[in-house]
Amino acid sequence: MSLVNPIEVKMKASAQGSLYEAIVALGLRARQINDQIRNQYLARTYDLAEREEDNETRAIKLEVSREFDRIPKPTFLAMREMFDDKLHWWRPNAEQPSAEA
Repeated sequence: MSLVNPIEVKMKASAQGSLYEAIVALGLRARQINDQIRNQYLARTYDLAEREEDNETRAIKLEVSREFDRIPKPTFLAMREMFDDKLHWWRPNAEQPSAEA
């Protein structure tokens, strides 16, 4: 994944509204992604928590942790969605987005 270019963020945000709205939308989406990742991690380690702690269990926990450490940060995933035009937002009191997308 490439580094974040502030100019690209500003250009992309201005295409849909204000920069501040884009930052709020990215933050909310990053939280959603983080919750999804956390739920996946908890589901994978749930059975391991009930096991007796031994070398095999520790090795499995370590492997699962390493697997989830390789996932990019939720903020970067949200930004990638915005750049790929997969993230859309609008203000609740504003006009609703069209159904064309």
